[in-house]
Amino acid sequence: MLDKSCANTYQMADLFQEDDCKKIVSVLVPYPVDKAYSYGVPEGMTVQSGDYVTVPLGGRAVPGVVWDDEPDSVSPKKLKNLIALYEDARAMPLVHRKFIDWSAHYNMAPRGAVLKMALSAPKGLEEGKGGTGYRLKIMTEEEQAYLSLSPKQRKVMEMLSGGNPRTAAALAKKAGCTPGVIKTLAKNGVLEEVTIPEIPPCSHPDHERHGPQLSEAQAMAAEELTAYIEAGGYHAALLDGVTGAGKTETYFEAVAAALQQDKQVLILLPEIALSNAFLDRFESRFGCAPALWHSQLTPAQRRKTWRGVMTGQSKVVVGARSALFLPYADLGLIIVDEEHDPAYKQEDNVIYHARDMAIVRAHVGKIPIVLVSATPSLETMVNVWDGRYQLLHLPDRHGGASMPDVHVIDMREDKPERQHFIAPTLMAALAANFECGEQSLLFLNRRGYAPLTICRGCGHRMACPRCTAWLVEHRATGRLHCHHCDYAMPMPDTCPDCGERESLAACGPGVERIFEEVTAYFPQARVKILASDTAQTHEELKQMLADIRDHKVDIIIGTQIIAKGHHFPNLTLVGVVDADLGLQGGDLRAAERTYQLLHQVAGRAGREQLKGHVFLQTWFPDNKVMKALASGDRDEFLEAEAAEREEAHMPPFSRLAGIVVSGKNEDQVIGVSNALGKSAPQGATIQTLGPADAPFYRLRGNFRRRLLVRADKNIDLQKTLAAWVSQIKIPSTVRIYLDIDPQSFL
Repeated sequence: MLDKSCANTYQMADLFQEDDCKKIVSVLVPYPVDKAYSYGVPEGMTVQSGDYVTVPLGGRAVPGVVWDDEPDSVSPKKLKNLIALYEDARAMPLVHRKFIDWSAHYNMAPRGAVLKMALSAPKGLEEGKGGTGYRLKIMTEEEQAYLSLSPKQRKVMEMLSGGNPRTAAALAKKAGCTPGVIKTLAKNGVLEEVTIPEIPPCSHPDHERHGPQLSEAQAMAAEELTAYIEAGGYHAALLDGVTGAGKTETYFEAVAAALQQDKQVLILLPEIALSNAFLDRFESRFGCAPALWHSQLTPAQRRKTWRGVMTGQSKVVVGARSALFLPYADLGLIIVDEEHDPAYKQEDNVIYHARDMAIVRAHVGKIPIVLVSATPSLETMVNVWDGRYQLLHLPDRHGGASMPDVHVIDMREDKPERQHFIAPTLMAALAANFECGEQSLLFLNRRGYAPLTICRGCGHRMACPRCTAWLVEHRATGRLHCHHCDYAMPMPDTCPDCGERESLAACGPGVERIFEEVTAYFPQARVKILASDTAQTHEELKQMLADIRDHKVDIIIGTQIIAKGHHFPNLTLVGVVDADLGLQGGDLRAAERTYQLLHQVAGRAGREQLKGHVFLQTWFPDNKVMKALASGDRDEFLEAEAAEREEAHMPPFSRLAGIVVSGKNEDQVIGVSNALGKSAPQGATIQTLGPADAPFYRLRGNFRRRLLVRADKNIDLQKTLAAWVSQIKIPSTVRIYLDIDPQSFL
């Protein structure tokens, strides 16, 4: 209860509650807790909602954010006090706190776990110490006359002639030299070291720089997007264009309009590590590199970017899905590029879909959002058809290039040789393309040499001891690998089951086996594999992509890493070795995702003046996916897919939630999942399927069972699930994962 002498000073807006005239605030900490804890405010400290503070928690001092919850009605004498206030940190905006609360509720995750994604670089709460820079040393004319400088050294001096100091790295990059050149100038007394303040990334992008000339369709779409920026408020649009239509340059105009208003911009990409060409185009357009946010940043880079975002100095962030939760000071525009990509779904810790949460962030913040894709998801297209999103369409490739011709190869009739996997028609096309001096790409979304190793004697299949998965042979390493838990073992000489020597045989192709076949046919060709395990670092990938662009490779053999946004001027032929691969299994979105992936791969061919050709090897030429790719009628395919989903009462015409029960004790997992199944919600508007063993019944040593809930769209699914699961007694060794709007069913 409040003391009467202080009750009149209580203000909900400030979240202060007084007892014995001492203030109390609620603080949310970045741990998997749903409650904001109450703390006393020390005398002389003034805090408000959104402030970053340090609080005592479990014997440690941890960062937190003053939250909007009403504090507990307890005596301040029983509460611990705040330890410190981060006075140099800008308070987290109310709009971002609301977004965190909404995301936590929708995805059924603890609010503190969502806050952890926003407070992911806590060292950024303190101002950086700055770094070492260089400037020209004041010299007499006589001293200058004795200088003997190389052209690169003179270039460095020209760059410093304005008087502003720069770091060695920045000077070296602009002057085209090594940092050693700068340090030599300093050693010789031409330059002097100074301490320069930390400069956040992308703090001064030039929105007035002109990009390339836009086509009529591009200009019309760009005008619509810039109008959204000028009007203010929430607007959602789909920028839909064929591969190579120039969608990036189109939405760069909206980015420039937001920068003109001094707003921050977020550009989400599904895999930032694959986006070297995009980053080069951004720097060319705006005169500086964007602020990057992805898992491969160093701690120092993360701290610097996080602080730049928090203070509002970093104006454009290009990042993977977690960049959405950074605490933007004044976000004015969100771009979700390749909005259809499955990589936007996070499957661990806080389970969420970044595209869908980006829509929410834009709506809460009353700002425009642009979804971009050549193969939009069915969910997005239904929102377009229902009038929720504006459609902006780019029908043609930029610069007059034409779409490639698509040829379907019926593998039942056009069969490869025994123990080979490339049909005669595709092999002939590869030979002709090689003779013409043009590049070819063979696509197979399967790493390694073979997906299955089997004993010819007893039929034993080499399986992962920790997962329900076959081990994949990699000839490059001489080992068998599990692509789910990273388990690996040497290739055995004998079958571990029957003991027969040299009986283990490779079944099916991976990219290494296709490489073996291609190099045997074309010994003079320069052939390279491009997969995530052949380009393990960012620099290796960058170099491999540069080699392909510079035509140092004749035939590329690639996995899905090659499918996303790359532009290879000389690439005119794409062959898909196994077009049916994604259609296997019972995935709800199997047809849609197969179409998207193959369409994106096909889009690598013929992006400039040379005509492109695409060959699809399939055992099911009459499948709707193959027919849609061959005819180029994407919308007909999407309409048919939508009709099937609606008839089956599946998303986007209903809602799904996945429940995964996981643990190392198999009996406990079965017991908990069965208990959930017995009390599962069932009715006319909601149905529960399962429990059943997950397709990967064992994963990383854990046994897994699944249930699937399907409900009408007007059902409060989160409330229903919370009430249901709370009835079950769950052992501490068993975990239940709730997946709202699941994208994977493994």
